[in-house]
Amino acid sequence: MELIHKPVLVKETLSFLNPCPGQVFIDGTVGDGGHAMEILALIGPAGKLFAFDRDEKSIERSRSRLQQYAGRVEFVHASFAEMGPVLSRLGMNGRVNGVLLDLGLAWRHYKSNERGFSYDSDEPLDMRLDRSQKLTAAEVVNGWPEDKLIWVFQEYGQENFSTYIAAEICRLRRQNMIRSTRQLTEVVLLAIRNKLGSSKHTPWVGGLHPATKVFQAIRIAVNDELGHLSRGLSSAIDVLGVGGRCAVISFHSLEDRIVKNFFRQESRDCLDPPEQPTCTCGHRARVRILTKKVVSPSSIEQKHNPASRSAKLRVAEKIS
Repeated sequence: MELIHKPVLVKETLSFLNPCPGQVFIDGTVGDGGHAMEILALIGPAGKLFAFDRDEKSIERSRSRLQQYAGRVEFVHASFAEMGPVLSRLGMNGRVNGVLLDLGLAWRHYKSNERGFSYDSDEPLDMRLDRSQKLTAAEVVNGWPEDKLIWVFQEYGQENFSTYIAAEICRLRRQNMIRSTRQLTEVVLLAIRNKLGSSKHTPWVGGLHPATKVFQAIRIAVNDELGHLSRGLSSAIDVLGVGGRCAVISFHSLEDRIVKNFFRQESRDCLDPPEQPTCTCGHRARVRILTKKVVSPSSIEQKHNPASRSAKLRVAEKIS
């Protein structure tokens, strides 16, 4: 049976976005089309959905899954960070009623697909969401300087052993290139074993596999995920009409912090320091935050879909 990614926080997301017949929506990360299908059912035959994704395979899968809505969906093989220029060319800027960004990777990305997202299989070090881009995980691991690797592991992975892992990578790559996920995993394990003085093949570092954070950090770096998120949030507000809503589902603290800070900034009339007597920045609030507290999956959803446990939903409405 083909594995279909199960969308998270569907009921809560639809409640905030409130899709209505004839409206225009953007799914910035269409994936397997789970959220898109629910939105299309609500906006009806007169509605329109623009489905973005950096992964061409995701576009193919969602196109097949959403066949019944052919003609009402426009698929765009691009990052949601590019929605502004794309919608502008189509004359749709300012006419969108809702934008959804689900930042989680589908389960199939972690299964065998020759892209090397997981330490749990032996695949080439690739990790690209968009296979047309040049930068790969192999280039990061074998070409980036040690201090940059340390920064990536600390900043994107919050990895406590960053210094030791980066040093071990640089030592071993001088002998032979690190080409596969299995090789990289063994390097991480070796670095942590040496640091802890452990004889265990997989040393205990908490509930996660020791390579989890390193793989996450490299994936984020390869795909510039946080950069795309920052640009995409700004684009989302640009394309929305007044009253339109932007919903973002994040899965780790780095993403959630960017979303929270962006919405907070764009909901303020002035960005000058509070001690400054008069406003000189000229900034005016563009959104109203609808989720004063972050929305998390219910205990029932977490039980039936464990992958939803770390999901966080934030929503803002455009006001000007």
